[in-house]
Amino acid sequence: MSKRWSLGERSSGLLLHPTSLPGPHGCGDLGEEAHRFAEFLASAGQRCWQMLPTGPVPISGTPYDSPSAFAGNALFIGLGTLYEQGLLRRRDLSSVPPLSRAYVDYPATRRFRRARLESAFEVFAGRGGLERPDYADFRQQQRYWLDDYALFAALRQRTRRAWHRWDEDLRTRRSDAMRRARRDLAQAIEFERFLQFQFDRQWRALKRRCHALGIGLIGDLPLFVSHDSADVWAHPELFRLNRSGVPRVVTGVPPDAFSRTGQIWRHPHYDWPAHGRQKYRWWIARTARLLEQFDAVRIDHFLGFVRAWEIPAGSRTGRRGRWRRGPSAAIFEALRAALGPLPIIAEDLGLLTPTAEALRDRLGFPGMRVLQFGFGRADDYHQPHNFPRHSVVYTGTHDNDTSRGWWSALGRDSHERRRVTAYMNARTDSIHWDMIRLAQVSVSELALLPIQDVLGLGSEARMNVPGTTRGNWCWRAQRRDLSRARAARLRSLAVETGRV
Repeated sequence: MSKRWSLGERSSGLLLHPTSLPGPHGCGDLGEEAHRFAEFLASAGQRCWQMLPTGPVPISGTPYDSPSAFAGNALFIGLGTLYEQGLLRRRDLSSVPPLSRAYVDYPATRRFRRARLESAFEVFAGRGGLERPDYADFRQQQRYWLDDYALFAALRQRTRRAWHRWDEDLRTRRSDAMRRARRDLAQAIEFERFLQFQFDRQWRALKRRCHALGIGLIGDLPLFVSHDSADVWAHPELFRLNRSGVPRVVTGVPPDAFSRTGQIWRHPHYDWPAHGRQKYRWWIARTARLLEQFDAVRIDHFLGFVRAWEIPAGSRTGRRGRWRRGPSAAIFEALRAALGPLPIIAEDLGLLTPTAEALRDRLGFPGMRVLQFGFGRADDYHQPHNFPRHSVVYTGTHDNDTSRGWWSALGRDSHERRRVTAYMNARTDSIHWDMIRLAQVSVSELALLPIQDVLGLGSEARMNVPGTTRGNWCWRAQRRDLSRARAARLRSLAVETGRV
């Protein structure tokens, strides 16, 4: 078994979301191709694999608007693995509709996979799987969130409406209504538990394989959760809602480099004093669940723990809002007291205030540096000669264009392109490798590279355009992309720069 990776050692890794893996069933999953990618990482001298949030997703596919802060995405359940368990027949996998291998069509993929998952559940239950000790253990260990989520998902599937539009007795969780729902939807609830059980089994198998190869897993914790989620329905007292369950204010950011009008994320804001009175119990459970799955976790929008932009509900842009103070160090003190050391990366992009910077450094969390941000007129913060050692460098993130797309969008005579050329003698035909090399030679302890940059792809492979809702989260890699030649080139660079 190879040496276990840990946050803080000099190393590098790749950023690839599981939906972007190759495979025949509409999107990538935790099956054979995930294990194959782990082997690619090892052969390429990479020490870690970063993913986006792995919870369930809405129709749009965005992983940052999940109906659960705890559950796993059922789209990640490998159908081939279910076949190996005897829960699916060969014809279940061979009769595949024309699902694209180049991008994820979420509605079509969801329909195809759900039909197979329902068939697998029938076989599992018919063989007495619901009485298996490991199934009972999983239900017991995850009871804090699992029962509420399974009931929520079953009700959501039946009603096709957001929870705040349910009948009042269900919306307010009256005990008699909850008993009736659990009785009437018993099979649908058990199906949702089965999905989470299978996700958990396959996840653990992938994590064991990664660890055997010396690969660590880095997860992503979105600061906020979707309003239409099991968490807000089950714990409304922890969110700033009106009596009908509708948010009084919603999340977003003021105008910034990504949007001239700001962004509206539409998540409900937390009632931080209520979390404090409960000694941050929900946050402790949420973080513990992620640390079961991952070796380190990136906190998206870390700045929101210091202050967050709140926008009046019903606003059309992010312009009209105000800053609201967060819990700052108090929440992390509670997390450390309950969970011990926290292997956390702080996503500190945006309006980094001195208070937020001081909190990050006091907690000992590495922040992020993004090379694409380093060549504007005034932003030297993201240039490598200014990096602290205790940081994580990216060529770009999931919210950026690819390096080739970014380079192409720069005007030929632009100030930014001239600075890039002067700084690293960049060449148009290999800008992606120039950026990768610049990240790897930097002093940052960890270098994380989007797989699209390793493949030298343009804007067609971009994962997300902030502030837009169409065409995001859909890109997929092809098996031929993960070649021995690319692995050898990455390994050679990792060895040369002391990251192996």
